[in-house]
Amino acid sequence: MTGGVFYLSGMCTDDIIYDPLPLYHTAGGMLGVGQSLLYGCSAVIRVKFSASKYWADACKYGATAGQYIGEICRYLLSAPEKPEDKNHKIRIMFGNGLRPTIWEDFQKRFAIPKICEFYGSTEGNTNIINMDGRPGAVGFVSVLIPSVYPVALLKIDEETREIVRDANGMCIRCQPGEAGEFIGKIVKNDPVRDFHGYADEKATAKKIVRDVFVKGDYAFLSGDILVMDHEGYLYFKDRTGDTFRWKGENVATSEVENVISKVANDTDIVVYGVEIPGAEGRAGMAAILDENNSLDLNRLYAVVMKSLPSYARPLFVRIVKELEKTGTYKLKKVKLQEAGFNPNTIEDKLYFIDNKQKTYVPLDNELYAKIISGEARV
Repeated sequence: MTGGVFYLSGMCTDDIIYDPLPLYHTAGGMLGVGQSLLYGCSAVIRVKFSASKYWADACKYGATAGQYIGEICRYLLSAPEKPEDKNHKIRIMFGNGLRPTIWEDFQKRFAIPKICEFYGSTEGNTNIINMDGRPGAVGFVSVLIPSVYPVALLKIDEETREIVRDANGMCIRCQPGEAGEFIGKIVKNDPVRDFHGYADEKATAKKIVRDVFVKGDYAFLSGDILVMDHEGYLYFKDRTGDTFRWKGENVATSEVENVISKVANDTDIVVYGVEIPGAEGRAGMAAILDENNSLDLNRLYAVVMKSLPSYARPLFVRIVKELEKTGTYKLKKVKLQEAGFNPNTIEDKLYFIDNKQKTYVPLDNELYAKIISGEARV
């Protein structure tokens, strides 16, 4: 991954990389400092990201390359304009999660010649990069010689997000413009194409799909829904049901559901991500079946604060009298996700986390407006 970012982004050994990301994170440690270890680039490491100091630091240390995750770009764009915004020497910015809606505004305001958005995971084989700066794209795959890098988008059911198969039991490739799950062909003993899995065998099994295009082949499931255009550029659309991304971290819905079940007496619970205007990723929301109105919101707050990292704590709670299930008794979440958290269109009781009152408070129209406008911090 480190080498791919170095060569495909156009960095050189003389570059000075400004790295404000935590080094325990793959982006900051492997893809940032890793450039110094492998290629001799200089790295400027900031203990903690600061939107007000990012460009001042870049000028001070003569940085020529800068790192980001999507949240960082939004914070920088929201900060007051300063002379340092354009007086730096940064020629390349690389990272992941830059929202397409702010891409061009960000690039123009800070006069960045090249932005290299990448997509991937440390364990997966679906790593790609947008090496020529196409706004909004997370990567590129050749449509002329696809066998060079055997990845694909598989057609999925819009409701269940599960992979669809044809009459012969094979998976179906998506057409340009059609959203599907991103997969990578697994080739054993190939350092680029193999997938070694996790310590948990069940978790490993969930990341593999078999009999993809021919009997006996298998591939790594990224868990992400992407769209490819006619030229081969790929655009991130969403995550499949089991995870979503918030504050630059992946949130496992099953982990959050297990924590909430301790408070909700093992009732039906669906955790999913909802979009908030201006925020990167999706904020956590829990739909909880509470037929007897017995859920203790104060205890729920205390348990999620104690048991979950900050990025995984649900910001919103929706109390429901019924949760729809699929024909195979799986809880449906797509409609819930699409409904969001608008009290004007949702009849169920809605709540929002309040760290001052240490509980979940009713989400009314006034509070909703504050969240949408950015007045209420998320």
